[in-house]
Amino acid sequence: MAGQHLISTNPLSLPEIRGILKNRFTLALSEEAEKLIVRSHEYLHQHLKSAPAPVYGINTGFGALCNTSISRENLETLQRNLVMSHACGTGEEVPAEVVKLMLVLKVQSLAYGYSGVQLSTVNRLLAFFNREVYPIVYQQGSLGASGDLAPLAHLCLPLIGLGEVRFQEFKLKGHEILDIFSWDPIRLQAKEGLALLNGTQLMTAYGALVCLRARQLSAAADVVAALSLEAFDCLSTPFLPQIHGIRPHTGQLHTADRILRLLSGSELQNKPKPQVQDPYSFRCIPQVHGASLDALEYTEKVFTTEINSVTDNPSIFPEEDLMLSGGNFHGQPLALSLDFLSIALAEWGSISERRTFQLLSGQRGLPQFLIQEPGLNSGFMIPQYTAASIVSQNKQLCTPASVDSIVSSNGQEDHVSMGANAAVKAYQVVQNVERILAIELMAAVQALEFRRPLQTSPSLEKVVAAYRAQVAPLEQDRVLQPDIEKSIRFIQDFPFDDLMT
Repeated sequence: MAGQHLISTNPLSLPEIRGILKNRFTLALSEEAEKLIVRSHEYLHQHLKSAPAPVYGINTGFGALCNTSISRENLETLQRNLVMSHACGTGEEVPAEVVKLMLVLKVQSLAYGYSGVQLSTVNRLLAFFNREVYPIVYQQGSLGASGDLAPLAHLCLPLIGLGEVRFQEFKLKGHEILDIFSWDPIRLQAKEGLALLNGTQLMTAYGALVCLRARQLSAAADVVAALSLEAFDCLSTPFLPQIHGIRPHTGQLHTADRILRLLSGSELQNKPKPQVQDPYSFRCIPQVHGASLDALEYTEKVFTTEINSVTDNPSIFPEEDLMLSGGNFHGQPLALSLDFLSIALAEWGSISERRTFQLLSGQRGLPQFLIQEPGLNSGFMIPQYTAASIVSQNKQLCTPASVDSIVSSNGQEDHVSMGANAAVKAYQVVQNVERILAIELMAAVQALEFRRPLQTSPSLEKVVAAYRAQVAPLEQDRVLQPDIEKSIRFIQDFPFDDLMT
């Protein structure tokens, strides 16, 4: 039976997010969170009764219309109009796993009690998550400042019976899902539409998932590189601690140590080697993989902070009797780190493709393209083409989004982060790197066939045996696309970290 996660003011970590999603936990609010939400909502409405002064987005218009006053009788209409008017997303649908996490993160942000929403609104978002009702959200439309306005509008349209959702493989109208569960549409009160739409939950959901997948890739890249190193008959001396102790970048030290531990007990390492040095793509694994690992560590810190932040506007501070307008919705920290992580991910893929190329080159006793009778058979020639094309696509995707900006809302919102674009690109890059590493894995394990009867280390032989249980050796040409797909799933699912504990 699936467990339950209580949303509270306790920090939510990336590993906890992985557990919530992987184990299909349901969500509930802690008693503390419920009290904070109710207190904030009550304070807001008491404030509106006693203080008629303009408060942005509550009794004023939005963006460049912030100086336009709205009468008390129109406050609910204002919030409903906000959600409807901002639902201007387009393009491809946001993947369900991202939408699912957006729901978690929106509730987490509201649960701190700085947003003034009704408890019933938060509980409806929880019901969507727990019932696996995923609003249809579109990838394009967010500037990454003022929050992810258009995507979050689509996320929240079904609360009021509009928009569309996916439920049990069906695409349904918002009012249809309300009918199925006998739910009444939420009547948005003062500030609620703004609290729901202001926020960085699209960027943060994409980024958190990219971080989680990148963490798996960081281990997979080292293991696959170690397999290639063994298959290409490389030296282990570039990984000795003396080298890395005099240039002690954290990721570099960690990667070098991983590789040495993975090679421990290898018969292939005891084999005499004629070369003085190996190509950079083997010799510089600690320096390249390690730098990417350091970038991942930085990005994880940024997203852990964001996951546990309040990013709507204005913010309500009942204890201080304050309602303050600010810019916590601006996605600049996320945009910069997503661009950084995309580049780091792409480098894991770039150096991987170079190792694949070397394995196919017919050097060091390996046949050309890792196949008997090359010429009659093309062997692994074209998988390397595929990897090369993906590496080049990553180069194009890694053009930074965060250096761009464009003026919106008649000049009121005059600097934006483009963090949503950075997030969508990063999500594609991490998928691309999984594919590149999968192709290197195919080539490395195939190359090891030509080193038999010598064996690599016990740890790496476990990987080879698990992989060979899914993908057979290539003895003559066959259609390799199914092998690539199986290899991608292997990269995504195999517990690489367990080999190094």
